[in-house]
Amino acid sequence: MATIQAHNISDNSIQRSSKSITFRIEEDSIKKLRAEAQKQGISLNSFVNQVLKSHLEWHIFEPKVGFVHILKPVVEQLFTKMNKDQIIQIAVSTGRDEVQNAVYFMKGKIDLDSFLSWFENRMKNSSIHVNHTFDQSSRCHTYVIKHDICENWSFYLKEIIEYFFNNELQKKVEVSTSSSMVTLKFQEG
Repeated sequence: MATIQAHNISDNSIQRSSKSITFRIEEDSIKKLRAEAQKQGISLNSFVNQVLKSHLEWHIFEPKVGFVHILKPVVEQLFTKMNKDQIIQIAVSTGRDEVQNAVYFMKGKIDLDSFLSWFENRMKNSSIHVNHTFDQSSRCHTYVIKHDICENWSFYLKEIIEYFFNNELQKKVEVSTSSSMVTLKFQEG
């Protein structure tokens, strides 16, 4: 076992502070943490904070809201074999209610910020890439979700996103899909 000690840091520019705390961590775990931090090109402290934040904001909730881990090829096979009506049925009967319940349970509220934060975390924790840009002049947010699963998966995500924006958030959204990507755009405000 080795000891890792953090230092007091206060970053007033983003109103966060950290406290010094000492943990005893198995040496093998420390080696793995250091190696992964180095691979990502960040400090060990930053990486450990990311791991803890991810666990506290996502992983502890997964079993409580009913998430199961499933390989992408399995999802691809299942969704490829379904027709559009079946996908809509799944999105309507389970996806919409369960997504709403999961967002509320994990974030404590349902609004634009909590939904987008939840959705982005959901995609990232499913090894799906998300890119968010904001155009200052048009005040337009664009999210590009690259999943590499199948066109029907894009269609399913589109149904969920449109439902949430139109019904829960009362906000106009433009969603386009391809076989491996979903793009959503909406105006701020």
